[in-house]
Amino acid sequence: MKELSENSVTFLEVGEDGAGQRIDNYLLKRLKGVPKSHVYRILRSGEVRVNKGRAAADRRLVMGDRVRVPPVRVAEKADDTPVPGREFTVVFEDEAMIVVDKPSGVAVHGGSGVSFGVIEQLRKARPSARFLELAHRLDRETSGLLIIGKKRSALTSLHDLFRDGGIDKRYLALVRGRWRDQLRNVKLPLLKYLTAEGERRVRVSPEGKESHSIMRLQEYWETPWGEFSLLEVQLRTGRTHQIRVHLAHLGFPIVGDDKYGDFALNRDLHKVGMKRMFLHAASMRLPHPLTKEGLLLAAPLPLELKKFIEKLEKGKVDERSKANGPAL
Repeated sequence: MKELSENSVTFLEVGEDGAGQRIDNYLLKRLKGVPKSHVYRILRSGEVRVNKGRAAADRRLVMGDRVRVPPVRVAEKADDTPVPGREFTVVFEDEAMIVVDKPSGVAVHGGSGVSFGVIEQLRKARPSARFLELAHRLDRETSGLLIIGKKRSALTSLHDLFRDGGIDKRYLALVRGRWRDQLRNVKLPLLKYLTAEGERRVRVSPEGKESHSIMRLQEYWETPWGEFSLLEVQLRTGRTHQIRVHLAHLGFPIVGDDKYGDFALNRDLHKVGMKRMFLHAASMRLPHPLTKEGLLLAAPLPLELKKFIEKLEKGKVDERSKANGPAL
């Protein structure tokens, strides 16, 4: 452990990257290694001051504010793994934001056993960029559209859009089973919990938060190895693991889902090359966070998912082949 400052009290001047940010989030970002509970404790106690006055946790900072931080102790950095710079496929970029097509298997940020993610790699690849912050999250196993803010004003606007439902998000998910409804609204409350091993999970529970997904059937395959349905999923809310848990709860687990899926089927499909979860953030429709111009963003289905769809097409059962269908 080490002192944050040799002078006990630290004074921080808010720059462009902190303008518009809540003071609790501003401090959490800068006091790495300090427990979240302690950050809120020093805010409640009045030990944190902005321009010599007390500040509530939800106070929005403006450029030039002077923030007084009391003596705190922060943990030494536990992981010194160097971050390799990496550029990702860019779908859209301007002075306000970057939209990338995130590959499956890449975390959006470091933490929970992951040394680094998309945001750390982008910052490393773009050392001259003054501001790069995630506007939202995608599961590590999910591929597709990910938005990164390049200005605080754009990031704040994007957060508002995501929170208020101003972004039309569409995913493609392949599930086990025959989905019969052309369109279905799924409204099931979701509750976060920890397993006995300390892993984060989500389940449907009346005690959970309101969650709304709209499922649209795109394609159906009956094959010798089972039935599969391709769904387009529109999110009205953005809860953790929302699509995965809604579908698993209804008896239609996503192919390749290693948390809520059909594990026996996943093992069988892994042998024939289907080694990831079939969930892809395919499109977004939103107003530009600064200009308000309408944007339609799209990321094509990754090659490995296209190839599996081709296998389903080739293995499709008809009346003549039901008795002796092809093997994967």
